[in-house]
Amino acid sequence: MSENVISLSYDHPGSGTALAWAKAPREPSGQQKIELIARIRRMLREQNAVLVAHYYVHADLQDLAEQTGGIVSDSLDMANFGHQHPAKTIVVAGVRFMGETAKILNPEKRVLMPDLDANCSLDLGCPADEFSAFCAAHPDHTVVVYANTSAAVKARADWMVTSSIALPIVRHLKEQGKKVLWAPDRHLGNYIQQQTGAEMLMWQGSCIVHDEFKATELAVLKTQRPAAKVLVHPESPRAVIDLADVVGSTTQLIKASQQLASQEFIVATDNGILHKMRSLSPHKLFIEAPTAGNGANCKSCAHCPWMAMNGLFNLAEVLATGRNEIHIDAAIMRQAVLPIERMLDFARQINLPASGIGNA
Repeated sequence: MSENVISLSYDHPGSGTALAWAKAPREPSGQQKIELIARIRRMLREQNAVLVAHYYVHADLQDLAEQTGGIVSDSLDMANFGHQHPAKTIVVAGVRFMGETAKILNPEKRVLMPDLDANCSLDLGCPADEFSAFCAAHPDHTVVVYANTSAAVKARADWMVTSSIALPIVRHLKEQGKKVLWAPDRHLGNYIQQQTGAEMLMWQGSCIVHDEFKATELAVLKTQRPAAKVLVHPESPRAVIDLADVVGSTTQLIKASQQLASQEFIVATDNGILHKMRSLSPHKLFIEAPTAGNGANCKSCAHCPWMAMNGLFNLAEVLATGRNEIHIDAAIMRQAVLPIERMLDFARQINLPASGIGNA
């Protein structure tokens, strides 16, 4: 193991995926779906609420968010949109750290989620107490955490970053002679280290979706589809990133799918993003990158089980009952907002708009 990598043990977050899939709500169909959507629309209006959805949730939720004046985007843009929107309630269709980020940036607003158990392997794999001990053991390092972390972990950080602003921020810290303690995604951290040459200590987390992309199978697929451009999220393993034509955040990958002249794309990120790519470029072909080898039941299974816990039924229920509200300790919130504001200030200094700093 490289000396710049710290290995920490924790219960593998993948062990909770079976429960997540079991809680995935059934999908309505036909007249039931029409009536359910109409009911949700009415409740959003009546409660002065706005729906913000991540690119990885079900297409029905993405469409409903846009049709009702909300947004489909990455987690930080979702939170920023809620801050700018006059609605008093923000309904976050995504995973828990996204709801927490929305609350941190909008402490005066009510933030609801369809299911508070919708989590993230990166968040679960970086418990705040263990992470705090890790930081305390390396006080000479600047603590930089990815957006895919809990409010408590953000509160322990000097900087929060998204995947598209991480590179310029870490370059900036390197130029200042700073050593970086990075968490939680090891693949994204290794990619940033390779690109910047910064001295970095790595927390050993990973996304259970991106970690499963297979470079060998992707190379075979590339030979079968030589005209296709490969779009890869940097939470993927290094060998997969090495095969990419474009490496970037969800927002950057979507833009690349629109702007590149190619008519075919192989996409290595959660397959929920394909709905937005296909709607923006209906004349183009989008192919899921492989997550398994020959003989597997599922050649590409790239979908987050916690994102799948968001559906029309539990969205309607949370609006009807007011349950699943995000609450964060006030002291943690005051600390957690500081690394986020530091990132946003840096983005303004380099003239990077908030909509351009999207993450997973």
